[in-house]
Amino acid sequence: MSEALLTRIAEALERIAPVQSQAADWLAFPAYVWDGKGARGVARLEAPALDLMQGIDKQKVAVVENVARLARGSAAHDMLLWGARGMGKSALLRAATLSAQHASPGSIALVQASPDAGLADLFATLRGIDRRFLVFLDDLGFDAGDSSGSRKLRSWLEGGVEARPANVRLAVTSNRRAIVERHLSEQDDPINPRDAVDDRLALADRFGLSLGFHNCTQDEYLAIIAGYAAHYGLAWDEGDGLEWSKRRGGRSGRVAWQYVTELAGRAGRSL
Repeated sequence: MSEALLTRIAEALERIAPVQSQAADWLAFPAYVWDGKGARGVARLEAPALDLMQGIDKQKVAVVENVARLARGSAAHDMLLWGARGMGKSALLRAATLSAQHASPGSIALVQASPDAGLADLFATLRGIDRRFLVFLDDLGFDAGDSSGSRKLRSWLEGGVEARPANVRLAVTSNRRAIVERHLSEQDDPINPRDAVDDRLALADRFGLSLGFHNCTQDEYLAIIAGYAAHYGLAWDEGDGLEWSKRRGGRSGRVAWQYVTELAGRAGRSL
């Protein structure tokens, strides 16, 4: 086989070979997405303004302060934000991180991951970086039969040999306080009626900061709309806003934002 033919074969193989991803620059971006094999930098962290997030005042104060502590290198808690859908749990984590970044540029980054996406490798990587990181597990939930996943997360939070490093804190959002699915039959366990329940609550107990988010009242829902409408200069009608929530089947911050998006669309405006 001629040298020219070998060269052409080598060049063809290079063209069809997958491009090797470069190692992430953990100091360059405000946020990252971790897929278990590597990280992709996110150039802009999107989040609502903190003063526009209504109906969750106590939760907002606690999360913003805790993230600010982490950014400053002070002692900070792992966080569990649990409760009603659409009440701003994930948005609050993004907004709090963005606030901390504005106060101290480059001090902290948000890393979105999932519990089955090589968290041990992520922690090992972040351990050697001179920066603080908030690792974000969104909408987390384990099935009742999945004991290994929840126990691994408990070990990372506290007590395990592969616990998350000092410059990293976990922030988890979940619709359930216990994270692990529970059944009423656990209360009737003939062997030990508390063991199954306690084992599931043990995961939630590992978070130093656990905050509940509940469905907003009508007044809170209308206040959220009013805040957004004033911010974007949109006219709106209270009755129309309430009718929108009825058609959507409930009131939440997400439903309020969807209504504001509808208002902007009607007015030919962008957000």
